[in-house]
Amino acid sequence: MTKNPRAVLRSLLDAALQAVAPDRAVHRHVQVQDNLLHIDNRTYNLDDYDRILVTGAGKGAAPMAAALEQLLGERITQGAVCVKYGHTVPLRRITLYEAAHPVPDAAGEAAARRMLELAASATGRDLVLCVLTGGASALTPALADGICLAHWQAATQRLLACGATIHEINAIRKHVSVFGGGRLAAAASPATLVALIISDVVGDDLDVIASGPTSPDSSTYEMCLGILDRYGLRHSMPAAITRRLEEGAAGRVPETPAQGDAAFDRVHNVLVANNRQALEAAAQEAARQGYTPRILTSTMTGEAREKAKELVTAARQLCAGEPLSGPVCLLAGGETTVTITGAGLGGRNQEMALAGAMHLQDCNNITMLCAGTDGSDGPTDAAGGFACAATLNAARCCGLDAGACLADNNSYVFLEKTGNLLKTGPTLTNVMDMALLLVECPDAA
Repeated sequence: MTKNPRAVLRSLLDAALQAVAPDRAVHRHVQVQDNLLHIDNRTYNLDDYDRILVTGAGKGAAPMAAALEQLLGERITQGAVCVKYGHTVPLRRITLYEAAHPVPDAAGEAAARRMLELAASATGRDLVLCVLTGGASALTPALADGICLAHWQAATQRLLACGATIHEINAIRKHVSVFGGGRLAAAASPATLVALIISDVVGDDLDVIASGPTSPDSSTYEMCLGILDRYGLRHSMPAAITRRLEEGAAGRVPETPAQGDAAFDRVHNVLVANNRQALEAAAQEAARQGYTPRILTSTMTGEAREKAKELVTAARQLCAGEPLSGPVCLLAGGETTVTITGAGLGGRNQEMALAGAMHLQDCNNITMLCAGTDGSDGPTDAAGGFACAATLNAARCCGLDAGACLADNNSYVFLEKTGNLLKTGPTLTNVMDMALLLVECPDAA
């Protein structure tokens, strides 16, 4: 083996991150020529607007806001954008707010209220530009009357621990919020609103990304109650949350604005980056380095440990079939889940790497990397981890039992002590997760 597999995998991840960098995504879709603003396939005459306001939220929202400042300069009247702590970039005309993720805090609630106030100040002669990326849902907890932040913090922790999907969690978020579920668009109406969106959800559903603050909502209160029942949470949720959903299902609380609502008459939502673009960029880099790339999926879901087994099995089957004519790179993207039953520390990508290691102990020609594109996997400072045949040997030398660590959801400690933890720091983007596997020819391993 002439190349360092880990170095190759890291270079593939870097190529993917560059392809979905938020500022680049904005510049690909937005151009300004004289007084004409071109966004996607539409043109806006800036002379038609008295003010340009910028709002939005997410882990990658700051570089998107910076790109808009580069394009529009002093044409921007003012703005308010909320990001995760430590995810800032210098801005001149747009105010950045920092808040907590994934469990929300008071700073996020205050920022969300400020953004709603700014949107509500807009008139039919204003243009509102909204930047949205993954993380925005947790960063904007503008809660409905009767629900306090402590209620929603407790509810968030329960939802994150039970293995619920992001579609399910965001459906509930939309129905306890006055920001998500199309309500930011409703606040901005009748202004013209254009949202630039980076997807961090499987399927790129606009009403799920960032909990859909500028999109018609397809979920309902009744569906939210079904989610609570599916995970046995209806009676363990804070009473204020359950009461809100039950009153909504009974028709005593207005539903979120749906398709056809007048709030969306002057709204244009533009998807500017997603997981597929990241996978394609990584595949191109793999080919450049001599690997045959195979993108398996960009819609990977399910339990992280089960997906790890499936990916390793796919890699093993390559080796068991016809002799490889050259090294192969398997790529998969999406967002898995972890049902927390232990007391350890980790995230879905770290858990996938740990589980992958348990299936790779006799595969000297396969190396795996599982990483969150935002650089933050679960409540940790890691993006994910590596796995290969040597990982379990390293664990034994450290006195670690891989099965026990997996049962305790303690992937962070396992990967850290075996030298397999990946730390990138904040990437300022978020297009879900990536799993990359290098399969070398057996005689080259």
